[in-house]
Amino acid sequence: MSEPIVIRCRENGPLVVHGAVKLVDHLGNEFAVPPGKEFVALCRCGQSKNRPLCDGSHRTCGFQAPELAPV
Repeated sequence: MSEPIVIRCRENGPLVVHGAVKLVDHLGNEFAVPPGKEFVALCRCGQSKNRPLCDGSHRTCGFQAPELAPV
């Protein structure tokens, strides 16, 4: 059985998906993901100019998402 894909919620930042992924829109069209990357960062703040990928805009727009998983 293969290991599950890990999605990490970065504090006040993107969702980081570890491992090889194929990212598609609602019509099935594939987004260009840089080849050879071991992770993909997905925008949560809504301000990225490269959505759905993160471009670091969360650092300057005041985005806050400090959620933690229950212990």
